[in-house]
Amino acid sequence: MNAGAEYPIRARGIHKSFGSLDVLKGVDLDLKSGEVLCILGPSGSGKSTLLRCINHLERPSAGLVLFYGEPVGYRQVGDKFLELPEAKVQKQRAAMGMVFQRFNLFPHLTAMENIMEAPLRVLRISRQKARARATKLLDQVGLEDKADTYPAALSGGQQQRVAIARALAMEPSVMLFDEPTSALDPELVGEVLDVMRALADSSAMSMIVVTHEVGFARGVADRVMFMDGGVVVEQGTPDEVLANPKHGRTRAFLKRILE
Repeated sequence: MNAGAEYPIRARGIHKSFGSLDVLKGVDLDLKSGEVLCILGPSGSGKSTLLRCINHLERPSAGLVLFYGEPVGYRQVGDKFLELPEAKVQKQRAAMGMVFQRFNLFPHLTAMENIMEAPLRVLRISRQKARARATKLLDQVGLEDKADTYPAALSGGQQQRVAIARALAMEPSVMLFDEPTSALDPELVGEVLDVMRALADSSAMSMIVVTHEVGFARGVADRVMFMDGGVVVEQGTPDEVLANPKHGRTRAFLKRILE
C-alpha cells in the first residue's frame, strides 16, 4: 500500500496568519485510512482553522496538505506549487465532507431536497438516484419521517443531522466535523453524537472531529490531539491523552472542561 492510500490526509508545517495574528504555527497531522481523530483544545487554539486549511477553505500561509498524496489547492510543477483553479479545488473538497458548527441548510428546500442538491448539481447524478440516496441517508440519521420538512420546522439537532446526511450524500472518503454540537442546546447534543458514533462504528470512514465533547472522544476516537496556542501540545490514544495527559496545558484544559 502506498503512503497516499494509507494516509488520506497528511499536513506538514501548516502556518496560518491573519494579519499579525499567528493562528497556526507549524502543525503536522497524519490521518490514517479508517481512523477517527478527535482534536481538542481551548477556543482560539487553531483547531477550526486547521480543519479549514485541510480542505482549503482557508489557504495556509505556509505548509502543505496532501489528500491521498496529492497537494490540496495546488499542482506541483518541478519544485514549485501553482494554485489550482477554484473548480478543481471544489472537486477536491467534494471528496472531503464537512459539517460546520452552523447547519447552513437552504431554508427554501426540504430536508430531502437539501440532501439531493449537491449530488444533482455537482455529481450530475439522476434525480431518481439522488432521491434514493437521500432517502437512505435520512433513514441512517433517524429522520425518515422528516423528508418533506423545511429547516425552520426542525430542531437544531435535526438540522445538524440533515447537514451530516447532506455531506454524506457526496460519498466522501473523509469526513471533517467542526464542533458540530457547539451551536446546539445541551439536550440536543446527544442525538447528533449518536449519529456520528454510529458512522464511526459502522463504516471505514476516516474522520477528523474538532470537538469539546470529551466523552465522545474517549469512546469513539482512535487518536486524540490536543492543541493550544496554534501548536499540537500532545497526541496519542484516548487513554494516553485524556486519562494520563503528559503536558500541564492538557491537564489544565481537561480539569476546566470536566468540572
